[in-house]
This record gives sequence, structure tokens and C-alpha cells, in this order.
Amino acid sequence: MNYENILFNQNDSVLTITINRPNQLNALNKATILELHNAFATADSDKSVRAIIITGSGEKAFVAGADIKEFSDFDTSQAAVLSKNGHDLLFDFVENLSTPVIAAINGFALGGGLELAMSAHFRIASDNARIGLPEVSLGVIPGYGGTQRLPQLVGKGKAMEMIMTANMITAEEAKEVSLVNHVVTQEELLPLAKKLATRISRNSSTAISEAIHAVNANFKTGVNGFDVEIKNFGNCFGSEDFKEGTAAFLEKRKPNFK
Repeated sequence: MNYENILFNQNDSVLTITINRPNQLNALNKATILELHNAFATADSDKSVRAIIITGSGEKAFVAGADIKEFSDFDTSQAAVLSKNGHDLLFDFVENLSTPVIAAINGFALGGGLELAMSAHFRIASDNARIGLPEVSLGVIPGYGGTQRLPQLVGKGKAMEMIMTANMITAEEAKEVSLVNHVVTQEELLPLAKKLATRISRNSSTAISEAIHAVNANFKTGVNGFDVEIKNFGNCFGSEDFKEGTAAFLEKRKPNFK
């Protein structure tokens, strides 16, 4: 696939995907969502990629929201299809990816931008970042998982306040409510993301994949997360990574995970 809206940079086992629509503050349109889906799917199947960073181009915006021009005249059924396709192609897809994804929030993360960041496995932010879900100010609600993932991360009360007021919060405020893990300067953001991704990449990709699915199971309706943990714990014992990891421990050396 030819990519017009995203850029790639792979350094060793870490792939950085950059949304590159600076004139639109990296807003998500249907074409960009499809490109991101294909990029994440390709990276997840590439054994040389062990961690993924998602960020935005420039210093103003991670993703400033969805491209409103694309759906301003939609009716109710078209809007529901738009939301469902977004969930399937990108937001749920990223959350359930086997390869760990770090969102490096380098500016505005609003609406669909925050929803994309929340789909990542964790988030870090630059100190100029502004974060929020402003959808109710447009007469609509978050449609790409925001009403579900935000309460999981910050609690019901804070999520209700953010959604109903449509207010933006600062990066430091986001850190205080555990929406982001770290806040650094713009210059330090990608180096920190790469440092974390590199540390992740040294560990067992098999075990990390099993851990991602086990943690996510706790938030799925009708799924017993403890049962998934038990199953996935057992799965690890059948992997080459388990053999290498335990052998390395007993031999007092660093593991060499394939």
C-alpha cells in the first residue's frame, strides 16, 4: 500500500509511525485510519518489529481530532457505520495488537486523537500537550471508544467531567489522573519513547503478547480476566522464549530472545 498520510522510521526493533498531516493538525480522516490499520497490521506481522511508537508530525499536535468535514452531513445510520468501522480498523485493533504500542503525545490530543492515544498500551506526553474530548460541544459524543476507555484509565467521575465539560487538560493534569505515564519536554519526548520501547524490545515478545491479552481481558464484558491469565501463563511454558529466559537466569546471563 502507498502511504500518503503517515511516515515510518525503524531503528533496530523499534518502529515509529508518524501521522503526517501537519496542515490539518494531523486530524484523522478515513484514508488515514485505513493507512494506520495497514501499517499496524504489517508491523504486527513483522518479526523484526518488537515495539511501536505512534506520534504526530510537528510540535503542535499529536492528533487534533477527527476530520469533521467528512461526516458533517451524515445521518444516524451513516454515523453508526463510521464509528463501527473506526473501532474495527484502528482503535480496537491497536488495543488488541500483540506488539506493544506507545503513544508519544506531542501536542493537542483531542477527540479521535485522544481516543487513538488511549488505544495504545500506554502514553507519554510533552509538556505542551493539551488533552480532551470536546465532542459534546459539537452535539455528539466520543465515537471511537472514548466513553469506554477514558473511565477505565481515569475513573468514572473524572471521565464524566472531561466528557461533559469538553474541557482540555494539561499534560501534568493528565499525569495526575494516570492518563499519561510521563511528561517531558518536546525535545525529550521521542528519545524517552524510544528508550522505553527499546527496553520493552529486550524482553520476551511472546510473554508481552500474552500479557497484553490478559490485561485487556479484565475490561471485556463477559470475560474472566483471571481465567485468561491462567491460560496465557500456561501458554508461555510452551514457548522458546520461556526456555531461553529460564536457561539464561540459571546460567546467570542475559537472555537472547528470538
